[in-house]
Amino acid sequence: MAKIFVLEDDRDIREILAWTLEAEDYEVVTFASILDFMNRDTSVFPNLLILDIMLTDGSGLDVCNRLKLEGAYQHIPIIMMSAHASKEQVKMGCRADDFIQKPFELNHFLHTIRSHIGSNPS
Repeated sequence: MAKIFVLEDDRDIREILAWTLEAEDYEVVTFASILDFMNRDTSVFPNLLILDIMLTDGSGLDVCNRLKLEGAYQHIPIIMMSAHASKEQVKMGCRADDFIQKPFELNHFLHTIRSHIGSNPS
């Protein structure tokens, strides 16, 4: 089963993302803050990361850049999400693999996920 890490500080969005992805048979691990994310079990690796940009304790762009510099994370796709940034701003801010503008349509969201880890999460 493909594992997806979600870093999103908005509880409602985090729960919708987790519910949607779990309904598609992905294993989901959520984090409400950068601090929570940095304190994760670093021996566990996801198949994909979804990072919000504007977080209460910092920027998801900084997290993206830090992860892309780590050898173990260089080839793991990172999708950035934001209601306030554009795809161009994200490209200038980090080396994310994709961008989803909030608010988003769930079918588009799932299509984007599948394009990076395949349609069969198992």
